[in-house]
Amino acid sequence: MGEWSEECYACDWHDGFDGPAVGATFDGHNRHGTHEWTTQGKVITADPGRAFAFECSMRGIHYSTWGYQIQPTETGCRVTEWSQDLRPDYALEFSKKISGVEDRTVRNRQTISGTLERLAAALES
Repeated sequence: MGEWSEECYACDWHDGFDGPAVGATFDGHNRHGTHEWTTQGKVITADPGRAFAFECSMRGIHYSTWGYQIQPTETGCRVTEWSQDLRPDYALEFSKKISGVEDRTVRNRQTISGTLERLAAALES
Protein backbone atom coordinates (compact mmCIF):
# COMPACT_ATOMS: atom_id res chain seq x y z
CA MET A 1 0.00 0.00 0.00
CA GLY A 2 2.87 2.35 0.63
CA GLU A 3 3.44 2.58 -3.12
CA TRP A 4 -0.13 3.56 -3.98
CA SER A 5 -1.96 5.02 -0.98
CA GLU A 6 -1.96 8.72 -0.14
CA GLU A 7 -2.23 8.06 3.61
CA CYS A 8 -0.97 4.54 4.32
CA TYR A 9 2.77 4.64 3.77
CA ALA A 10 3.66 1.21 5.23
CA CYS A 11 2.18 -1.97 6.70
CA ASP A 12 3.84 -4.50 8.97
CA TRP A 13 2.44 -8.01 9.34
CA HIS A 14 2.23 -9.18 12.94
CA ASP A 15 4.27 -12.20 14.10
CA GLY A 16 3.09 -15.41 12.53
CA PHE A 17 1.76 -13.72 9.38
CA ASP A 18 3.68 -12.93 6.22
CA GLY A 19 0.90 -11.94 3.88
CA PRO A 20 -2.78 -11.50 3.24
CA ALA A 21 -4.71 -14.47 4.56
CA VAL A 22 -8.02 -14.39 6.39
CA GLY A 23 -7.26 -13.75 10.06
CA ALA A 24 -3.84 -12.19 9.43
CA THR A 25 -3.20 -8.99 11.37
CA PHE A 26 -0.98 -6.01 10.67
CA ASP A 27 -0.16 -2.45 11.64
CA GLY A 28 -0.95 0.22 9.07
CA HIS A 29 1.21 3.35 9.31
CA ASN A 30 -0.58 6.43 8.06
CA ARG A 31 0.09 10.11 7.59
CA HIS A 32 -1.66 13.26 6.43
CA GLY A 33 0.48 16.39 6.41
CA THR A 34 2.24 16.54 9.77
CA HIS A 35 -0.15 14.03 11.38
CA GLU A 36 0.90 10.38 11.75
CA TRP A 37 -0.99 7.47 13.31
CA THR A 38 -0.95 3.69 13.36
CA THR A 39 -3.96 1.43 13.05
CA GLN A 40 -4.38 -2.29 13.49
CA GLY A 41 -5.81 -4.27 10.61
CA LYS A 42 -7.34 -7.72 10.38
CA VAL A 43 -7.86 -9.45 7.03
CA ILE A 44 -11.45 -10.61 6.63
CA THR A 45 -11.41 -11.49 2.91
CA ALA A 46 -8.46 -12.77 0.89
CA ASP A 47 -9.47 -14.21 -2.46
CA PRO A 48 -6.49 -13.66 -4.81
CA GLY A 49 -7.48 -12.02 -8.05
CA ARG A 50 -11.02 -11.35 -6.79
CA ALA A 51 -11.31 -9.62 -3.42
CA PHE A 52 -9.39 -8.34 -0.41
CA ALA A 53 -10.88 -6.69 2.67
CA PHE A 54 -9.78 -5.78 6.18
CA GLU A 55 -11.10 -4.26 9.38
CA CYS A 56 -9.30 -1.24 10.87
CA SER A 57 -9.09 -0.75 14.61
CA MET A 58 -7.47 1.74 16.91
CA ARG A 59 -7.23 1.26 20.64
CA GLY A 60 -9.37 -1.86 20.32
CA ILE A 61 -12.25 -0.12 18.50
CA HIS A 62 -13.18 -1.38 15.01
CA TYR A 63 -13.81 1.92 13.26
CA SER A 64 -13.82 1.10 9.55
CA THR A 65 -13.69 -1.65 6.97
CA TRP A 66 -11.84 -1.33 3.66
CA GLY A 67 -11.97 -3.59 0.65
CA TYR A 68 -11.11 -4.18 -2.97
CA GLN A 69 -13.13 -6.03 -5.60
CA ILE A 70 -11.39 -7.18 -8.78
CA GLN A 71 -13.56 -7.92 -11.80
CA PRO A 72 -12.24 -9.25 -15.12
CA THR A 73 -12.83 -7.13 -18.22
CA GLU A 74 -12.08 -7.76 -21.89
CA THR A 75 -8.81 -5.84 -21.61
CA GLY A 76 -7.71 -6.71 -18.07
CA CYS A 77 -9.59 -5.99 -14.88
CA ARG A 78 -11.51 -3.35 -12.96
CA VAL A 79 -10.51 -2.71 -9.35
CA THR A 80 -13.07 -1.12 -7.05
CA GLU A 81 -11.97 0.16 -3.65
CA TRP A 82 -14.56 0.78 -0.95
CA SER A 83 -14.68 1.76 2.69
CA GLN A 84 -17.26 1.73 5.45
CA ASP A 85 -16.86 4.34 8.18
CA LEU A 86 -18.06 2.89 11.49
CA ARG A 87 -16.91 5.67 13.84
CA PRO A 88 -19.50 6.67 16.42
CA ASP A 89 -20.32 10.38 16.66
CA TYR A 90 -18.41 10.76 19.92
CA ALA A 91 -15.17 9.68 18.17
CA LEU A 92 -15.29 12.17 15.28
CA GLU A 93 -13.48 15.04 17.02
CA PHE A 94 -10.79 12.70 18.35
CA SER A 95 -10.34 11.33 14.83
CA LYS A 96 -9.91 14.84 13.39
CA LYS A 97 -7.20 15.60 15.95
CA ILE A 98 -5.28 12.43 15.17
CA SER A 99 -5.44 12.64 11.37
CA GLY A 100 -5.87 16.34 10.67
CA VAL A 101 -8.75 15.44 8.34
CA GLU A 102 -11.87 17.58 8.76
CA ASP A 103 -14.23 15.56 6.55
CA ARG A 104 -13.26 11.87 6.42
CA THR A 105 -15.93 10.99 3.84
CA VAL A 106 -14.60 13.54 1.34
CA ARG A 107 -10.99 12.65 2.12
CA ASN A 108 -11.63 8.92 1.62
CA ARG A 109 -13.17 9.59 -1.79
CA GLN A 110 -10.06 11.59 -2.74
CA THR A 111 -7.59 9.02 -1.47
CA ILE A 112 -9.48 6.11 -3.04
CA SER A 113 -9.33 7.84 -6.44
CA GLY A 114 -5.64 8.59 -6.02
CA THR A 115 -4.81 5.06 -4.87
CA LEU A 116 -6.62 3.49 -7.82
CA GLU A 117 -4.94 5.87 -10.29
CA ARG A 118 -1.46 4.98 -8.95
CA LEU A 119 -2.30 1.27 -8.91
CA ALA A 120 -3.46 1.43 -12.53
CA ALA A 121 -0.31 3.32 -13.57
CA ALA A 122 1.92 0.74 -11.83
CA LEU A 123 0.13 -2.17 -13.50
CA GLU A 124 0.07 -0.56 -16.94
CA SER A 125 3.79 0.19 -17.00
